[in-house]
Amino acid sequence: MRLVLAVASAVALSVPVGAQQAPDQRELVRQVGDSALAAINRNDRKALAALMLDEGRTFSVREREGQIRYASRTRAEQEASASTDTITERGFDPVIHVSGALAVLWLPYDLYLNGKWSHCGVDAFTLLRVEGRWRIATMAWSVEQPPACAKHPAGPPQP
Repeated sequence: MRLVLAVASAVALSVPVGAQQAPDQRELVRQVGDSALAAINRNDRKALAALMLDEGRTFSVREREGQIRYASRTRAEQEASASTDTITERGFDPVIHVSGALAVLWLPYDLYLNGKWSHCGVDAFTLLRVEGRWRIATMAWSVEQPPACAKHPAGPPQP
């Protein structure tokens, strides 16, 4: 019995304190990303804006005819924007890094517009933990076509 307690204590003491907390914080960060995609899929700009810091911004970047083009919106512009399109955006294989109150979520995605293939790319979220809650500071995404990006591994969305 003493040997079991000694081994259990040694294992518990060998795990860094930050490593014990990081999985919980990574899960919370992932949930914010999932909530952002759910808001996009509902075409709910207010819900998406509510996940952002007041100073938050969105950026999209794409290459056309050899030129890199980007667009940017403030949180207020994002909230006020309107669209009647039906969007199905699906993220997969998230990579999450957390350092204290700063987190980055790298999320490959594919996007269908009005039920038809549109594009794929990566959503890159920068989040800050403010007053105990993860908030989006920036949300940037690339707009690409395969093979530069991958479609969702589950195949096209089911109607």
